[in-house]
Amino acid sequence: MSYTIAEKILIQHSNLSKIAPEQFIDCDIDLIMVHEQLGGRIHEEYEKLGINRVWDPNKIFFILDHWVPAPTISAAQMHQDCRKFAKKYKFVHNMGMDKGICHQVLPEMGFAKPGMLIVGSDSHTTTYGAFNCLSTGIGATDVSIVFATGKLWFKVPESFKIKLSGKFNKGVMSKDFILTLIGNISTKGAIYKSLEFHGEGAESISVDGRMTISNMTVEAGAKFGVFLPDNKLKNWLKDKNINSYKFVYPDPDATYEKTMEYNLSDITPVVAKPSNPENLAKIEEVLGTEIDQAFLGSCTNGRIEDMRIAAKILKGKKIHSNVRLIVIPASKEIYKLSLKEGLIEIFIKAGAVVGNPTCGPCIGGHLGVLGPEEVCISSTNRNFVGRLGDPSSKVYLASSATVAASALEGKLADPREVL
Repeated sequence: MSYTIAEKILIQHSNLSKIAPEQFIDCDIDLIMVHEQLGGRIHEEYEKLGINRVWDPNKIFFILDHWVPAPTISAAQMHQDCRKFAKKYKFVHNMGMDKGICHQVLPEMGFAKPGMLIVGSDSHTTTYGAFNCLSTGIGATDVSIVFATGKLWFKVPESFKIKLSGKFNKGVMSKDFILTLIGNISTKGAIYKSLEFHGEGAESISVDGRMTISNMTVEAGAKFGVFLPDNKLKNWLKDKNINSYKFVYPDPDATYEKTMEYNLSDITPVVAKPSNPENLAKIEEVLGTEIDQAFLGSCTNGRIEDMRIAAKILKGKKIHSNVRLIVIPASKEIYKLSLKEGLIEIFIKAGAVVGNPTCGPCIGGHLGVLGPEEVCISSTNRNFVGRLGDPSSKVYLASSATVAASALEGKLADPREVL
């Protein structure tokens, strides 16, 4: 039989000789990631099982990233519960709270390799599909099952073949593409599908950009978002001293439920208007909308290419007097590199507040919270009502370039005009 990437990786992790879409199968898990959810619900669910061990403490990646440092007593207690659990069950990869955001740190440290099947206690675990592996988010009960058995059930997904040609023009980024895709098919357009990215256009996208796209495939309802391997990925893995992997390619005659084609040179800067990632608008349609806050960061766009493009726009300039700009690199490594390249200094001189690596404003829980009626342009992945603060506040999702340009102008702006 001929298989897509998702089907190949799933069958390789099952004990079956063949599989088909819609079939339910049990698979062996290569790695599981957990964060604050461990102290929120997972530890309680697992304790109910009465098991005094986990299946493999070497295959659990634990990190604190959502509320760090702890801003409230309840968050501090959650962190306590996390640490107690990790110590009790002897987690090998205990990252603590100083490394950064899980979806950036895990691949940085070499834990996401081609062909792997990874699950995590966060919906944006789909990010690791940029590395030619399958990854997806799961809930507390499923995490407990994996902790106990190292296995989890999956329904074999149908796959969409996304054929990309061309390359992005100046001022256009991968965030513009994935917002365009979500706007076209809606947040329900790919429920439990695997989005597989093909073509010379996909090869032109940086690994950072691929992470952004894979990260937000879940906003279209997808189970997985996966890229084909190429030399760009090979070089990225080599730079991180990552070895012992095997690239996974789809079969030439694999069957896809749907094929979609995009020329990246046709993509232009866009935003997702309040309050849904599918509420697509070209930047020209919203130019001049005044903003109170701009946020650059998160697991979607807190990477070094985001820091660099924002610094290029802001260098030698001041953000608008009516705007608060918050910049948070996604990991300690990105923070250090940004310091080395002088990017942090550029942000500070421009009037930005630079924070420690954390999810920060993205979850609206402890810093950068929006007040009543305030408007924010954000490089995050969700803009639901109340996501970043007061329910009456409004959030526009955009690329890091658009965020920086808008902070400069004090209103939604076209990055092509300032680059």
